[in-house]
Amino acid sequence: MEITRTDKRKKYLQRTIGIVLLLVAVNIAASYFHARWDLTAEKRYTLAPSTRDMLRKLDAPVNIEVYLKGNYPAGFRQLADATRELLEEFQQYGGSNIRFRFVNPGTDLPDSLRMSFQDTLMAKGILPFNLQVQEDNNDAFAERLIFPGAVLSTKGRETGINLLKSQGGLDPMQALNSSEALLEYKFASAISQLLQPERPLVGYMLGHGQPEGSNVYDALKTLHEIYQVDTINLKYDPFIPQEFDAVLFVRPVETFTEQDKLKIDQYVMHGGKVFWFIEPLTASVDSLRGSSFVAFSRDLQLEDLLFKYGARVNQDLVMDLQSDMIPLVVGNIGDKPQIRPVPFPYFPLLTPGNTHPIVRNMDLVMSRFASSIDTIKGGDIRKTVLLATSARSRTIKAPAEISLESVQQQPNPREYRQQHIPTAVLLEGRFPSLYNNRLGAADRAALKASTGKDFKGISDTLNRMIVVSDADIVTNVVSQKNGPMQMGVNEFNPQYVFANKEFFLNCLEYLTNETPVMDTRNKALTLRLLDAEKVKQDRTRWQLIAFAVPIGAILLFAMVFQFIRQRRYAA
Repeated sequence: MEITRTDKRKKYLQRTIGIVLLLVAVNIAASYFHARWDLTAEKRYTLAPSTRDMLRKLDAPVNIEVYLKGNYPAGFRQLADATRELLEEFQQYGGSNIRFRFVNPGTDLPDSLRMSFQDTLMAKGILPFNLQVQEDNNDAFAERLIFPGAVLSTKGRETGINLLKSQGGLDPMQALNSSEALLEYKFASAISQLLQPERPLVGYMLGHGQPEGSNVYDALKTLHEIYQVDTINLKYDPFIPQEFDAVLFVRPVETFTEQDKLKIDQYVMHGGKVFWFIEPLTASVDSLRGSSFVAFSRDLQLEDLLFKYGARVNQDLVMDLQSDMIPLVVGNIGDKPQIRPVPFPYFPLLTPGNTHPIVRNMDLVMSRFASSIDTIKGGDIRKTVLLATSARSRTIKAPAEISLESVQQQPNPREYRQQHIPTAVLLEGRFPSLYNNRLGAADRAALKASTGKDFKGISDTLNRMIVVSDADIVTNVVSQKNGPMQMGVNEFNPQYVFANKEFFLNCLEYLTNETPVMDTRNKALTLRLLDAEKVKQDRTRWQLIAFAVPIGAILLFAMVFQFIRQRRYAA
């Protein structure tokens, strides 16, 4: 039976209607069901299991304001797009409990209120960034202060996060790439902190000459924003209460007695976390007021305790060609001294030691007069180097003479042959007690009477401890003009902020937070950049291909389609 042309057209129309109806059905189904396959090698678009579980368990709305809306350069638009995609992915698991919006902060406010609003953002920890933007319909550039961050709030609690990673010595593309890699961690960590029913309790240890004043203002202020904080005087308190999730030793300068060390030891044996900032030598920034000084041992008597736990802070100072600056008089112009910033090898800029979540995607850390740390081989304690010097460093043993005049001489690179000297170490495992088989029955009875607990010779559970050989990492400079500055800032170059506070907070979170949110810092995004030289050489060829191939493909398709149509409908 011959099929007429009308029947063919009827079948064609039926097929067209069927395809349209199928597409409509697929779109309706897609609005109710969501699925996405992450084909990237580094799983760029896949949330960590801990993040997904946390989002599914949300029982109250989390409101997020992101301050990345505006006419920004391509890099910031990319960061904004990545943030939007991440929050949309958050919504897939958190549902209506994740609410976000992008705003341009302070644009509709008068100048006085805008300044007040910006001060509020800075008080929440969101740092400003001075950006150069091109004016509309104009080739001129103008400077604009932006706040690449976000504020999260739920159940009456609020916190701020920075979305832009400090660039430091990184290429701007690498800095933005690292910022994207940390987005999930920053949002997940902030939500986790807001959802904690009770903030962890951190103890600031006193009794051995630890600083209490303006030099630790930023550290204590930062602690109070996230944790409950209380002080413990180790000399007068009979024991360290186990209610403290972690205790912090910052630059003790007086000798520890056996009784002091026993209190610390039994706190650790019962599961307590300790964060040490130990300076074994008397070197300090204040000592530089003279032309030279000699750094001697403080004789803290902590060597045996730390050795038992798997680390040894050496009686030396590290010197590094990768170092921070110090202002120095290098000459005179007339009757006025000529001051120039010069690298000071005793101020090493410490590099993240490995890919551990604490230091992953982290910038350099500023230090002053750090010492080397050795890890003790053997045992069941896992040792992880968190911070280390560069590949061009050295150590000098105590007593060490330090002179500002030596800075005026060009350092000899052949003397800096040591590589990656550890200055901060993470210890994990079941720590053995220093006093195992050393306490008699009377001492054990006295210990139980004062603490209410029996002596322990080894910790029952896996424990954690962090040892850092420089307290200046968490202390701050006090400016005569502006008062206490934040940690990680050189007074003579306050525009740049090193990653000291990030390191400090990451360490405390790892010690006090039992949830695996920290694991999201392990995400690494690979930069797949074009070879600039090849792009320049083959620019014309690829432009022709990009122009001609699509047009040729369309013409070829039209010719084939016309040929098939003529044969099908030929008389």
